Amino acid sequence: MAQQIRRSGSTGVRRAAKAQSRAVAARKAGRSASGVVDRIMGVLPFTEEQWSRIWLAMIIGGSVGIAFVIASLAGVPALAQAQVAAIAADAGFEVRHVRVTGTSRMDEQQVYARALATRNQAMPDVDIAKLREDLRALPWVKDARVSIQLPHTLAIDIVERTPHAVLEKPDRLVLIDATGVELEPVAADKAKGMLRLAGPGAAKQARALETLLAAAPALAPKVEAAEWVGNRRWNLTFTTGQLLALP
Repeated sequence: MAQQIRRSGSTGVRRAAKAQSRAVAARKAGRSASGVVDRIMGVLPFTEEQWSRIWLAMIIGGSVGIAFVIASLAGVPALAQAQVAAIAADAGFEVRHVRVTGTSRMDEQQVYARALATRNQAMPDVDIAKLREDLRALPWVKDARVSIQLPHTLAIDIVERTPHAVLEKPDRLVLIDATGVELEPVAADKAKGMLRLAGPGAAKQARALETLLAAAPALAPKVEAAEWVGNRRWNLTFTTGQLLALP
């Protein structure tokens, strides 16, 4: 009776060789993909630390987004906001630094006093619109731009008002801008050479006076002071001491 010969050994060897070949191919593909990624990373203008922050922000952002959607679908937007803030704070996304730019004449501490009220708040809890309005309420601030720079910086850019004239009051001199907004008291020696305005309601007429003087460019630099009289006209005093009563 003929015996059937089984070549199980050779079959196992071929299978092992194929598996080893697939493993080698996979390692080559992995090295190739890694090389492509490394080349792409090398071209992009980010350091390894910056990439780590970007990926962390993406991961945290995804988690925050999922939490917000779940809470919103549950009909509790306040809870969603609180959950977002809690996740952001736990991840280190809170106000730790305040950077102020654009200030040259005003007291910068006035800006920091308002901005530091947000210190240690989670970034999603910072009310940028309210902070901007609080800053715009300061006399020197014409406008303010507030932005969040992750992970923990609040950036504030101030647009200052420009001093235009000095308003004479019974007890002090005050700097005003071209629209008549009072900026701050000023000493007499620092007010030298600046146009002086006087009279009830003079500050509100500062813009109109500027337009009036612009119509006479040769005379405008020689006007030293202007008094608003009877809420209807100006008395102009020139550097020569002459007085001109406008109709």
